[in-house]
Amino acid sequence: MTAAENVCYTLINVPMDSEPPSEISLKNDLEKGDVKLKTEALKKVIIMILNGEKLPGLLMTIIRFVLPLQDHTIKKLLLVFWEIVPKTTPDGRLLQEMILVCDAYRKDLQHPNEFIRGSTLRFLCKLKEAELLEPLMPAIRACLEHRHSYVRRNAVLAIYTIYRNFEHLIPDAPELIHDFLVNEKDASCKRNAFMMLIHADQDRALDYLSTCIDQVQTFGDILQLVIVELIYKVCHANPSERARFIRCIYNLLQSSSPAVKYEAAGTLVTLSSAPTAIKAAAQCYIDLIIKESDNNVKLIVLDRLIELKEHPSHERVLQDLVMDILRVLSTPDLEVRKKTLQLALDLVSSRNVEELVIVLKKEVIKTNNVTEHEDTDKYRQLLVRTLHSCSVRFPDMAANVIPVLMEFLSDNNEAAAADVLEFVREAIQRFDNLRPLIVEKMLEVFHAIKSVKIYRGALWILGEYCSTKEDIQSVMTEVRRSLGEIPIVESEIKKEAGELKPEEEVSVGPAQKLVTEMGTYATQSALSSSRPAKKEEDRPPLRGFLLDGDFFVAASLATTLTKIALRYVSLVQEKKKQNSFNAEAMLLMATILHLGKSSLPKKPITDDDVDRISLCLKVLSECSPLMNDIFNKECRQSLSHMLSAKLEEEKLSQKKESEKRNVTVQPDDPISFMQLTAKNEMSSKEDQFQLSLLAAMGNTQRKEAADPLASKLNKVTQLTGFSDPVYAEAYVHVNQYDIVLDVLVVNQTSDTLQNCTLELATLGDLKLVEKPSPLTLAPHDFANIKANVKVASTENGIIFGNVVYDVSGAASDRNCVVLSDIHIDIMDYIQPASCTDAEFRQMWAEFEWENKVTVNTNIIDLNEYLQHILKSTNMKCLTPEKALSGYCGFMAANLYARSIFGEDALANVSIEKPIHLGPEAPVTGHIRIRAKSQGMALSLGDKINLSQKKTSL
Repeated sequence: MTAAENVCYTLINVPMDSEPPSEISLKNDLEKGDVKLKTEALKKVIIMILNGEKLPGLLMTIIRFVLPLQDHTIKKLLLVFWEIVPKTTPDGRLLQEMILVCDAYRKDLQHPNEFIRGSTLRFLCKLKEAELLEPLMPAIRACLEHRHSYVRRNAVLAIYTIYRNFEHLIPDAPELIHDFLVNEKDASCKRNAFMMLIHADQDRALDYLSTCIDQVQTFGDILQLVIVELIYKVCHANPSERARFIRCIYNLLQSSSPAVKYEAAGTLVTLSSAPTAIKAAAQCYIDLIIKESDNNVKLIVLDRLIELKEHPSHERVLQDLVMDILRVLSTPDLEVRKKTLQLALDLVSSRNVEELVIVLKKEVIKTNNVTEHEDTDKYRQLLVRTLHSCSVRFPDMAANVIPVLMEFLSDNNEAAAADVLEFVREAIQRFDNLRPLIVEKMLEVFHAIKSVKIYRGALWILGEYCSTKEDIQSVMTEVRRSLGEIPIVESEIKKEAGELKPEEEVSVGPAQKLVTEMGTYATQSALSSSRPAKKEEDRPPLRGFLLDGDFFVAASLATTLTKIALRYVSLVQEKKKQNSFNAEAMLLMATILHLGKSSLPKKPITDDDVDRISLCLKVLSECSPLMNDIFNKECRQSLSHMLSAKLEEEKLSQKKESEKRNVTVQPDDPISFMQLTAKNEMSSKEDQFQLSLLAAMGNTQRKEAADPLASKLNKVTQLTGFSDPVYAEAYVHVNQYDIVLDVLVVNQTSDTLQNCTLELATLGDLKLVEKPSPLTLAPHDFANIKANVKVASTENGIIFGNVVYDVSGAASDRNCVVLSDIHIDIMDYIQPASCTDAEFRQMWAEFEWENKVTVNTNIIDLNEYLQHILKSTNMKCLTPEKALSGYCGFMAANLYARSIFGEDALANVSIEKPIHLGPEAPVTGHIRIRAKSQGMALSLGDKINLSQKKTSL
């Protein structure tokens, strides 16, 4: 093991700007200085030794002048010093001076101060020299009977580490600790002792637990946690022991400590798959979510519940707990509510859907009264979507849900109202029996709708689904009510001209003649000046939209009026009524056209809207059967096609999910009987504690890809040339937020290279954690140097640097070999993700950084190019397969991905095949990337530019 790889327990940060002190000045301070000066000198010595300096001359000085001092700070610093100082000669023998040190620590172990005793015992845990520990054993044993718990619990830890490393020094340690445990009263001492028995002598630990298994609930939480761990390990290694301890785990579910409850529930699920056990564990998880105030804890425990649901047999048990799970909705955090609603929706069945809908309806009504919380609107949206999904899956529920949700069409929050509208549109198309109810409710709330977008949607639904004469008349009445007095232009001019009733004119004070922007005269007085504001407030909604210049709603109204007029003609036989209704519809369209062309609205009408309204007027004047078909049949058919495609997609994704979850058992699979299984076959499940430890250390065993190119060798970067005096290559290992560079350095010369140092620097959002230590390389020798780099955000980073070294015996300056740059690939942090169309559009509007990449490729097929981009950028295509199928010479698709840092990346691919250049012409077009941060947008653009062209293998 090289000096650089020696285990180091204590890391001390030091500012590098000061000049390192000389050995003589340090010696002087340690000999003749006062306590303060000696403390400072000792700190400097520790830092210098940590940085690789060898200071053998100071060892005896410290033993003579510093070791006898009784100052607590110096004693603590000495513990650090003895931990890091070399204690052996180059040939591996213990230094003579260490006997003096050993004697000093024997005295410290008998010191009257419990802090000094305890900290000395902690230090002994780190000693790896058996010769030093041997004389101290009687003193360590004596500390087990000290009056103070701090000393006793550290004595247990010292005995445990000594027993683990040098069993011959204390062979009776398990027996000693077992006797200590039986008589001990302090919780932390019991916990350390029990922990030692688990790892040193599991049978003794089980014997102790058997004697006190009924009192486990009265123990402290730290001891309970260790007991849960022991039970898990024992039952994992020997499943026949399950029956003995499962009752104990059940009891620990009632513990007062949330941590114990969480661990006990997790252990219970792994030990038993009986419905009662799963139910108890799930109930415990739900209680934890409700009682814990920390949102992170809530999310972690919710994830455990979701994991439980993934198991088909557990899912049935959880279905009975849906109502309990919904209690979590009382949490104000949106993320927790989102996960809870998703879980409830996955678990809902025909047995409990009614209760679920009642709870959700109550929640929706609650959100109506609460306005102060910023997430209320988003939560309402979530509830609406959940009710939507429930109604689609269980059509019987739709009749209960619709009346409550229709109220939200008049909501100020456009997003929630839009979700309701989408739901209503789907319900009215799918469920014929609910159409009269929906139309009736829609007419009730129609006049209260405040958003123009929702107004347009409501108009479309009414125009499409009003099928009786009475409903058509009601729609016309609502439209007239919403437009106000017609003709609009004349009535508005009259208002602006201020034509007043005679009785009001009497009370008007001295009038002042004004010229309006229309060029007409208006009279203004002191009393009537507030009247225009009131008129503004009283303005009907549709009239308000039109005067604000939003004429798209007028085009929608014209289509609706045309549909209902054509339907009215087919329903009513009387020519007079037919003509009267048509004339009314045409009058409304004509007055809107007139208004659009006048200067009254804030923005004039667009040509598209004029064309649309004119077309509708023409259709009504001619009433041809073909137009009747297009307006009243084709529109509904396109909606029906869209909804069925959407449903098909949902079914397909659900099928994929269920296929993933279904555990397929082949008819010829062997049946395993627990009684007949060999012991080593029992542990089929992985040890959860081991897995979590590996995950924390970043050593999760990933399955290597079948492709040999995807092996480690693919990530090796050559840093210097083969003819350089020092050859270097690096393996770049990316582990989420860390990058580990494993650099191989080879001395290709016949000289010894001293102080061979790898100097690195970074560009981008990368940070070098520590400076690699210098090495000495023998002729033609090699060594591995490791360097850690922290990553802070998703953007391309570059690591560059050089290797510097001295040649032994040469008088020249230091030699330097410059290394090639290492480029960190952004693809290691980007993962495919999905979002709804509405969320995509919202993010597209919000993100300020855009990078437009021109397509420059040799691929000639549109679909092939899209797949190539998806593969090289790790993004997911949100545009459904059906929309991309077929061939028409151009293609547009939306892509989405999320980084491990939670940053979103959006892309819109817009490509075409230039047919006029022949069949072999490559794809052309643009890719627009949008992201919140500039680095993400630029890095993704660079990645696409680099990988656009397909390389021929």
